[in-house]
Amino acid sequence: MSVRRLLATAAAALLAGIGLAAPAAAHASARAAEAGAYTLTAARFWATAAALLALAGVVVGRLALARSSRCIGHGGTKGAVAALVAGPIAVVGGTLNLAVADGGPGTGNGVVAGAGALLLGLIATVLGWLALARSRRTG
Repeated sequence: MSVRRLLATAAAALLAGIGLAAPAAAHASARAAEAGAYTLTAARFWATAAALLALAGVVVGRLALARSSRCIGHGGTKGAVAALVAGPIAVVGGTLNLAVADGGPGTGNGVVAGAGALLLGLIATVLGWLALARSRRTG
């Protein structure tokens, strides 16, 4: 799977999560009471999509960083830019999820995945920045 297709799929999942999160916010109290351990609520979906996007950004950023260190020229530029795009999107998604969550882990609000998206998004951003800086320096 290409990086473009992976990012497009993750972006589509995030946009679908926006549409699903609005109606679910109106029924937050009812949703929290009904949410089981394996129930996929809108908030969990949103947080999981953001976490998967962040994880893809980390993987692509790490590959770009490895490629930029051994190739002369623009070896990791595309991957670095992809990580720089995916990282902040995941950070914003995870932060928004944590900001609107009205409970802790296990309440159906996606708190764990939101925190993971925040952390992995920051890592993806740093990896993308390092890879871009290194590819510009060697080029």
